Amino acid sequence: MTERETVVRWDDPAPGLTALPTMSGLDYLRKIASGELPGAPIAAHFRMDLVEVEEGTVTFTCQPDESHYNPIGTVHGGLVCTLLDSALGCATQTTLPAGVGYTSVEIKVNFLRAVSKDSGPLRCIGRVIKPGRRMAFAEGEVRDKDDKVVATASSSLLVFPLAAPGSEQTG
Repeated sequence: MTERETVVRWDDPAPGLTALPTMSGLDYLRKIASGELPGAPIAAHFRMDLVEVEEGTVTFTCQPDESHYNPIGTVHGGLVCTLLDSALGCATQTTLPAGVGYTSVEIKVNFLRAVSKDSGPLRCIGRVIKPGRRMAFAEGEVRDKDDKVVATASSSLLVFPLAAPGSEQTG
């Protein structure tokens, strides 16, 4: 067996989390995309980058590799689901004012094609279908390097006021 290794590095999320309640979701995500604020640490694990941010829509890219494989030699569906959950959640965040957050309530994913290390870069687009003050609804798709759809998803998201700094947040 040939052992392989990957190193995961991420930025301290604290500066972003401090800024989050003070900015609209759109401004917050634009600062993450530009590198002014740190992204979510999970993105480093999955080699995801937030590359486009507009009101109601975001785009992530992701470069899968062998470390993302399942036992049958394809990229684990959990990576694709995480990519979709991130895009649908962040698309929803772009519609929220300062001091308001969200959490996924439900996500339904349809896997349409197998993904391998050679499928990337993957491009995931999330769009808000219906914003709301208490619930929001979003959908999206993941496309491979040949622009073929490999997965689609729809999601329901709970919208809520963010906890005051220093208090315990759930969700």
